[in-house]
Amino acid sequence: MNNITYPDIESLLNAHNADMDAAEAHGIATGLLCLDERITASAWMNELFQQHPELSTSERDALTTLFTLTRTALLADSFEFDLFLPDDEALLSQQLEALSNWCRGFLFGVGFSASQATWPGDSGEILKDFIEFTKLDTQAYAEGDEQAFMEINEYCRAAVMLLRDDLRGSNHQLH
Repeated sequence: MNNITYPDIESLLNAHNADMDAAEAHGIATGLLCLDERITASAWMNELFQQHPELSTSERDALTTLFTLTRTALLADSFEFDLFLPDDEALLSQQLEALSNWCRGFLFGVGFSASQATWPGDSGEILKDFIEFTKLDTQAYAEGDEQAFMEINEYCRAAVMLLRDDLRGSNHQLH
């Protein structure tokens, strides 16, 4: 995503004792934006940091850039959106853990709970899939795990775009 790197955001979150990694933070942003594209980066940052730390201008700018790039990709019709995960050089276990955390963040961002009964279109089923992805076994290695990771990642990318359309069309608003 542009010049914002996963390790940079990860370091920033760790430096301010955020209770999440960069993937989960991006999942939250994506979920919030799927519900309401007008939500601000400041509202997202308030969700990230419970203690409301003093962020430097460069830290705030980096987070705002990530948020803005996410919004732009979600609004584009050219399927530009991608999950913010460690790059391909990271261990598969790290990539799987980040994907699981991203899904957890996304579910938080849309305010999904298993008891929610009326989600439009296929949204309910997709969100249940995301719940299952939060339970990925990040330590077991078998032949084909890398391929499975790539398939789940692609499914999530496409599912986010479907959810975005379903949620915006349902007059679902942020709580």
